[in-house]
Order: sequence, then structure tokens, then C-alpha cells
Amino acid sequence: MVLKTFGWSFAITALGLVAAVFYGGWEAFGIVAILCVLEISLSFDNAVVNAGILKKMNAFWQKIFLTIGVLIAVFGMRLVFPVVIVAISAKIGPIEAVDLALNDAERYEQLVTDAHPSIAAFGGMFLLMIFLDFIFEDRDIKWLGWLERPLAKLGKIDMLSVCIALIVLAISAMTFAAQAHQHGGTHVDKTATVLLSGVFGLITYLVVGGLSSFFENKLEEEEEREHEAEEEARRSGKKVTVVQLAGKAAFFMFLYLEVLDASFSFDGVIGAFAITNDIVLMALGLGVGAMYVRSLTVYLVRQGTLDDYVYLEHGAHYAIGALALILMVSIRYQIPEVVTGLIGVALIAWSFWSSVRRNKRLAAAEGGSGSPGSKTEVTSGV
Repeated sequence: MVLKTFGWSFAITALGLVAAVFYGGWEAFGIVAILCVLEISLSFDNAVVNAGILKKMNAFWQKIFLTIGVLIAVFGMRLVFPVVIVAISAKIGPIEAVDLALNDAERYEQLVTDAHPSIAAFGGMFLLMIFLDFIFEDRDIKWLGWLERPLAKLGKIDMLSVCIALIVLAISAMTFAAQAHQHGGTHVDKTATVLLSGVFGLITYLVVGGLSSFFENKLEEEEEREHEAEEEARRSGKKVTVVQLAGKAAFFMFLYLEVLDASFSFDGVIGAFAITNDIVLMALGLGVGAMYVRSLTVYLVRQGTLDDYVYLEHGAHYAIGALALILMVSIRYQIPEVVTGLIGVALIAWSFWSSVRRNKRLAAAEGGSGSPGSKTEVTSGV
């Protein structure tokens, strides 16, 4: 099972490391290996969240996620994206930006750094909305019950998550964006840029997430009517199919996954510049890391890990919330990538440990003389 799921990742790793040796020797080999570890550590929470969405898709769309999705993730976010943001921020053509990346790595890094406030605001708002919509939803299973119960009650207020996100954006723009970067001894006010980028991040979430939810709900409604419609179809000689509707639902969920992955990739792409300025080594290292994140996502789905360890999804969403706030703060202050990675890993590890404890309590309750009431209390979290 492990070899089947991670086989392509192992193969791509070998190819990437060999390519690094041919490209820049053993030093390049070491840099690519470090970037792989960086990407995986920063994106483990991404894999957990992705698994929660991917398990709703059939095997075909899981393959699409692992093939076309990987091409988008590796070539789109890890190679094309840095070039695009440089081209836009420096107001130069894409070919010029590629030439700059290959022949003037220091200038290229500076342009990417200058574009960081826009990137952080867009990604931060997108991730913040994911976190807010999660914690404001009333769920049967609660991890941190003392916090999630009152938040679920507040979540009944319409558009509360949007209002909070806009407030966070306004505070971040006024607090962190003003005098965020210096050029030649003069401060540059990035407030307007941060506000605009953040609004676009919010719009992207609402549009993509809204379309995905719409078609997912339509699919669920169709499935509820499937049994009744089946009998009628047999009598009339027609077949009832939901393939087209399922295709739309899966497509928009796939699109949502790609935008989500892009938002998670921001910190990895920016953090890679702390290790190397070489765009080829960045693409190799981050690309190999992205493959492992994809494979880990599918592994979690096929193993049913999220069903067995029910708090993992909670931990991943709290990690998303932390990453969103880190991105907003990073508009002005530099935050080490190790801090970002450790926060995410710590939250997921905590949620995993809590899930294990919950499973042990449930097993003890079922094996002993525990009452149904006590079992319900166990499933409702801490």
C-alpha cells in the first residue's frame, strides 16, 4: 500500500536528486534535499486538509489530483508563480523575468521579497477564511470543546467569518503594511497593495468555495433521490445518471484544492529564498516535496486515517489559522520558516495524540460497563 501510494514520489525524488547532482554537484544535491524537507514539514497540514476534501471524490478525480494537480503544483506554483510575481511587481515581461531568475539571482530574490506583502495578504486571507468557516461550524465531534462550542453558537450569525476576515485585513494593512519595506533609505507604504491583494484573496475563496459547495450540495440532493428515481427509470427504460453533476462537483472541488494548495505554497516558495536563489534548485526541491504532500493526501484518504483519528482535521485547521496570521504578520516582520513549520507540526501532533486518547476511552467504554451517555461525552471531544 505504501509503495503503491508513494511509488511515484520515490521515483521523482531519485530523479530530482540525480538532476541536482548533474546541475550543480553535491552542493546542489544537499540544497535540494533540504528544500524537500522544508516543503514537506511546512505542508503536512495541507495534506490533512486536502484529504478531508479528496475523500469525497472518486478514484478518477484522485488520479487527476495526483497527475494534473501535481503539474499545476510543481510547475505552476514552484516554478511559474515566482516568475509571474516578479514580472508583475517589476513590470517586466515573463521572458525577462526568467532571464533575471537564471542570470541575476540576487535581483530576482529582491523583487520576490518586494512582492511578499501582496502574496502574504492574498494567501493569508484565503487561509483565514478556511479557518474561520471551520471553527464557526457546529460539529458533532469537537476537539477543544470549551472553545468550539461558543464559537459554533457565534457562527449562526450570517457572514460573521467575512466580517472578521475584513477586520483582520484592515488591521494588518494599517499596522503592518505602512512602512513595511525600505528602498534606498526611504519607506514604501504598502497599505493599498495589501488591502487590494487581501480583498482578491477573499473574493477567490468565496467564488471557488461557493461553487464547490453548490455542486457538492446538488450532488448530495441527487444521491438522496437516486433510489426512487431508479425504479422509475427502469419502468420507463431510461437510465438515471449523475455523472455530469458529479463531474461538475468534482471539478470545482479540484479547483478549490488547487487554490488551497497555492495558498499553502506561499510560505514554502518565499522560505526557499532563505536557502537558495537558484530557481532551478528551488523548482527541484519544492517540486519533490509537493509530490510527497500529494501522495500523503491520497494515503490518508485510502487508509481512512481521518475517520480513525477524528481530531486530525481540527488540528490541521488550527494550523491553517496560525499560518494565516503568520502570513499577515510577515507583511512587515520576518518570521523564520522553522517557526511556521513547528507550529503546524505541533498542532497536528497534539490533535493526533488527542485522537488516540479518545479511541482508547471509546474502546474502554465499549469493553466495560460504560453507559451510552458516557460514550457520547467521549465522542464530543475535550
